[in-house]
Amino acid sequence: MVTKLESKEEYEAATNDVSGLLIVVDFYADWCGPCRTISPKLEEFAVVFAGKMKAFKVNVDDLDDVSEEAGISAMPTFLFFKSGKKVDELVGASEMKLRAMIEKHLV
Repeated sequence: MVTKLESKEEYEAATNDVSGLLIVVDFYADWCGPCRTISPKLEEFAVVFAGKMKAFKVNVDDLDDVSEEAGISAMPTFLFFKSGKKVDELVGASEMKLRAMIEKHLV
């Protein structure tokens, strides 16, 4: 399951998770076609890798302060966190690249 973050506080709590799980945050916009295309794949990966990762979504129009602070300039952008630290970033809607990035950080 992918959880939509509704506030800066929720974003900070999610990205500062120190459980050791991989945290994947999808920055998207409702009007973004590629965002709508990749969204079901993130949902699928959240199920496939359940117990190893948590997935979240941030609507850049609703939480523009969070998007700006995170340095988001294109959608979709995926940020990857582990133990409260950003470990990677992926820009674009490539299912293969997203899966590869997730698998890279699950090791």
